[in-house]
Amino acid sequence: MAKKVFIKTFGCQMNEYDSNRILDTIKKIGFIRSKSLDESDCFILNTCHIRDRAKEKVYHEIGRVKQNFEGKKKPLVIIAGCVAQAENTEMLKREPYIDFIIGPQSYHKLNNTIQNFEKNKSRFEITDFESESKFEYLRKIKNDSSKISSFLTIQEGCDKFCHFCVVPYTRGPEYSRPFNQVINEAKELVEKGSREIILLGQNVNAYCSNENGRQYKLSDLIMCLENIYGLKRIRYITSHPRDMSSDLIECYANSKKLMPFIHLPIQSGSNKILRLMNRKHKVEDYISIYHELKKINSDIEFSSDFIIGYPGETEKDFEDTLNLVKNIKFFNSYSFIFSPRPGTTASSYEQIDEKISKERLKILQAELFHNQKLKNKSFENNYTNVLIENLMKDGEKLFGRNEYMTSVILNGHQDLIGKVVKVKINNSNQNSLSGEIDINKIEAA
Repeated sequence: MAKKVFIKTFGCQMNEYDSNRILDTIKKIGFIRSKSLDESDCFILNTCHIRDRAKEKVYHEIGRVKQNFEGKKKPLVIIAGCVAQAENTEMLKREPYIDFIIGPQSYHKLNNTIQNFEKNKSRFEITDFESESKFEYLRKIKNDSSKISSFLTIQEGCDKFCHFCVVPYTRGPEYSRPFNQVINEAKELVEKGSREIILLGQNVNAYCSNENGRQYKLSDLIMCLENIYGLKRIRYITSHPRDMSSDLIECYANSKKLMPFIHLPIQSGSNKILRLMNRKHKVEDYISIYHELKKINSDIEFSSDFIIGYPGETEKDFEDTLNLVKNIKFFNSYSFIFSPRPGTTASSYEQIDEKISKERLKILQAELFHNQKLKNKSFENNYTNVLIENLMKDGEKLFGRNEYMTSVILNGHQDLIGKVVKVKINNSNQNSLSGEIDINKIEAA
């Protein structure tokens, strides 16, 4: 009889990809996905260490599992991901309910680890950095994702060492998967029904694979994916301004499937703060990239990340960030108050008063949300191309996204799932659009 596993995922798109691949892996030893924690034999929590209180969220989830299984047979409890990598043995000491810890570079060891634990009942952690072994192992296991829009990790880790960031310590040094391995997995995803592929990496545009005497970059991947029949859209995330090379920029002129929407985090509009962050780029570099891409295609839009209240940020530094937002008018962005991560350089810096940081964040987000509403408003009474992803829970409306990743809700039949349709937008709000399909302008799936 098959055993049931319930996987809960926190954090980034890469964690979502990892969770799907974890499921593909443990199917080999008799597990199937459970939609309910209460019915599971195994609970896997895939964790993220980027935001504050990440560790406490883990203990909160364990408490919930304990409560659900009170008086019943305990499930196998596994903590995976970046919190597992960062905290490892400390978590085993603090919470006896956890059976073992496994870091994001050790998933190729998961099946043997589960089987050994079932035999020996010995609690332990596996947190080695072995990206190559992990992906070599996963290469042999078919990616069973059948989503219309699928994530595909092509690069992991980071060598940048931004002073606020924990990624180099939880994901290790930069590693790029072999070019042909990525292309083969992309073809598998399209065969399973994917129509959009989102290439993932902590520094995705730093992708670089040397094979058979040739160097392959992200631009090479994009132009090869361009030729896969049935694939409609290509995206990538998250990129670094320092690695926004001319060949990648040229892809926006040469590729018809690469979407005109770029998530390019700048973090601050102040060069002084960027230096303190060890970002290794200047505001002027970012603006130059922006204009270069706009010259290629004026319809290209940008989103970004902003850290507010970084140690050393003055009112002038904040005003520089606000002015950048007003000038570029980012389509969609993420903004947070600086939160020190243990082990990072910035964790030892003197913190800015929380009240000041909250007030600055409120001002910045008001400007960002204003831009977002205006951008969405501009779609009203106009057509936008939407890739239909699924039928919504009400069973009546369809859900899809346009070229700019904006959610679009519309009426239509589920036969349209996987197709790109032209939608006339009737209404908009800050986060989504709604409209009607032009039935005369539907692409073949």
